Amino acid sequence: MQMRSLRVLLAVLGCALCAAAAAPMARATDLAQPILLVAKPELSEFYSHTVLFVRPIGNGRHMGLILNRPTPMTLGKLFPDHGPSAKVVDPVYLGGPVATDAIFAMVQAAQSPGGRSVPMMNGLFLAVDGEVVDGIIETRPDQARFFAGFVVWQTGELDVEVERGFWNVLEPDVQLMLRKSTDGLWEELSRRSRGAI
Repeated sequence: MQMRSLRVLLAVLGCALCAAAAAPMARATDLAQPILLVAKPELSEFYSHTVLFVRPIGNGRHMGLILNRPTPMTLGKLFPDHGPSAKVVDPVYLGGPVATDAIFAMVQAAQSPGGRSVPMMNGLFLAVDGEVVDGIIETRPDQARFFAGFVVWQTGELDVEVERGFWNVLEPDVQLMLRKSTDGLWEELSRRSRGAI
């Protein structure tokens, strides 16, 4: 994707998320609120065994980040000339198939880290501007998870997927979403969605 197209997409996404951010939290089955999606065992290919944090962005559309797909890449490997990136040992996560050439930071914070950062839920923001992401890397990388790419559902697509039984839907939890290791996360949440925990 060309950088100009990416900037336009991020601007649209940021505006849509800001408009949706004022909505209060509700039950996990309400797709008009932030949710966790846990892939059902029969879901195959790209989304097999994934856990996603999903946020409505207005007009029946949603965006999300895959939480449990660490890559072999670190920020230091991606940005070898940026000293603070080399100090971040955690992997960069594959957030989804859209805009994989951009790095985003999901950061736990009481207030916005700046720029066009978008409130995802109480105490959690998504930083999309390069300068803001750099600042998070430099000052508080331990409060963030870094992603390449995200997922987008067009109007009504997620509703159809949930109705067809592709996903279990759970309430989001900030601590769970920023857990250092995501090993076993899908299995844990699959059991929870079946009431086995």
